[in-house]
Amino acid sequence: MMLVQQFLEGTAARIPQKIALVCGDRRVTYAELDSLSDRLATALAESGIRRGDRVGIYLGNSLEAAVGIFAVLKAGGVFVMIHPSTKRDKLNYILNNCGAKALLADVRGAAHAWLQSVVEQNLQLQLAVICGENSGAAGSPFVPCLRFDDIQTFFPAERRPATNIDVDLACLIYTSGTTGEPKGVMCDHSNMIFVSDSVMQYLEISEDDVVLSVLPMAYSYGLYQLLMTVWSGGTLILENSFAFPAGILQRLERERVTAFPAVPAIFAAMLQMDLSRFDLSALRYVTNAAAALPVSHIQEFRRRLPWVKLFSMHGLTEVKRTLYLPPGELESKPGSVGIPIPGTEAWLEDESRNRLPSGQTGELVIRGRHVMRGYWGDPAATAERFVSGPLPGERVCRTGDLFRTDEEGYFYFVARKDDIIKCRGEKVAPKEVETVLYTLEGVVEAAVVGVPDPMFGQAIKALLVVRGRRLTVAQVRAYCQERLEDFMVPSYVEFLSELPKTSSGKIARRELAGVGASDA
Repeated sequence: MMLVQQFLEGTAARIPQKIALVCGDRRVTYAELDSLSDRLATALAESGIRRGDRVGIYLGNSLEAAVGIFAVLKAGGVFVMIHPSTKRDKLNYILNNCGAKALLADVRGAAHAWLQSVVEQNLQLQLAVICGENSGAAGSPFVPCLRFDDIQTFFPAERRPATNIDVDLACLIYTSGTTGEPKGVMCDHSNMIFVSDSVMQYLEISEDDVVLSVLPMAYSYGLYQLLMTVWSGGTLILENSFAFPAGILQRLERERVTAFPAVPAIFAAMLQMDLSRFDLSALRYVTNAAAALPVSHIQEFRRRLPWVKLFSMHGLTEVKRTLYLPPGELESKPGSVGIPIPGTEAWLEDESRNRLPSGQTGELVIRGRHVMRGYWGDPAATAERFVSGPLPGERVCRTGDLFRTDEEGYFYFVARKDDIIKCRGEKVAPKEVETVLYTLEGVVEAAVVGVPDPMFGQAIKALLVVRGRRLTVAQVRAYCQERLEDFMVPSYVEFLSELPKTSSGKIARRELAGVGASDA
């Protein structure tokens, strides 16, 4: 039996002086990371955190966040990553929903008033750990507060005996909540160990890898960069955003980074730059998830960095990863996100749960040890997403994503079920229109959404980011009319300086539906 915290414990025992994390100017070895987490685990345990208790980690990509993840696990608890941009109402909802007993937060100068407000609405909290420089002597009359730095000074670095088994929960990852209140996906140790091992197999991650991640650890794509790198013994460089691409690319060059996980918005930004200015010769592979990468971007990236392996992938929080396309298949399978990850199965079903043959479009269903436990405190939503599988007592995950497969079993993303546009009595997948728009010279980002229309039910609206040339609405519509069926041609076209994104890097389609439209 293995537990997630043993990723760190095992690597620290094997290569204690290897650099594990680079955060800003600070470089932390595996021995130091192990010790820092042991001290925090002791503080949590002595403050009353017990097996199964939830601990919120309201921090960005930082040393304290990484230490907190492993410390909570070592204390027998369940960590709950919360994106640092989360507003107070949503933060309070998450803390109350999961019944968090402790909170790690970076509240800076406004610590006292801010923390008091949060604690007043979360009476189950027993401890607050204040992180970050200049955090001061923060306190609250409602709950004990400790400074992260004081914990590292005054608590012993003693290894606590493990109290969990691998079917116990390791973490809750809250979904973005675009269709209602966020839901906490329950991930047990065995789920996380299985999927980490599976992804590490096809990426061939090793202790020689240097991974740079700008992806928030509040989401599974970013979180698993930490877990997989630590298990393999590599080095993880944590950054908080890709807001300044040149700075990130300079760091890729300076640190001799071998692995760079990204999302489509990052690829779009990179392809607007002169990549030849940077020495990226150490880069071994890049990955894409969160949303499908346009074929035109794949082709341009490969033209500019032909030695870099590019892995197109698909996943969702409820299973972490579903599909991946081996880089050698990029030429023969353009637009595909590949095959099931090692050790799993995938197929397509219609609304009546009949399996579909190749060529037909249906909902992706996933079977494997990485199918998570369900949604915290929400049996109705759990029953809808996690349904009975082929074996008695087994559950599989209905993803809510529509795909088709080819004759060789490769999967092609069509749309989220919720994103399908019903126009003139026809069903339109936004990706089909977006694929054409990306072939139009100058278009660097494209999103297609449905908007209410009294005649058509829904009309198609295209929102574009254009660089290097001037386009008109008429030019865009004429281009689409030559390449798409009439009912797929956008009725409205809007030009934006950038497309709004969620905190996980996805295009915020529901925001775009409300953006003003320009018709032909």
